[in-house]
Amino acid sequence: MPDEDLVELKFRLYDGTDIGPFRYSPASTVAVLKERIVAEWPKDKKIAPKTANDVKLINAGKILENSKTVGQCRIPFGELSKSVITMHVVVQPSLAKAKTEKKVDEAPRKNICACSIL
Repeated sequence: MPDEDLVELKFRLYDGTDIGPFRYSPASTVAVLKERIVAEWPKDKKIAPKTANDVKLINAGKILENSKTVGQCRIPFGELSKSVITMHVVVQPSLAKAKTEKKVDEAPRKNICACSIL
């Protein structure tokens, strides 16, 4: 693929730091981007995704679906072919894990009323 057809993307993390920029083919999927983000995630960050499913990408105010391609995601910026597109990254653990962890955390607690009426 010619070098000029590639799309240059960088990923902005929750604390304002960036991963990238990297160059991608317009045919690359959002799932591929997420895998790269997990692989390149800085080791010193307090919050880190465990899998690509823990990552949400936001571009132009929309959460991107895994099946969408880079070419489809950059439509609002189509005329800006030579610039770097910044996508925002949100780390959100999958719901199944969060529910399981909550149940484990809540099990030892018991509600006990210690009221005295005089």
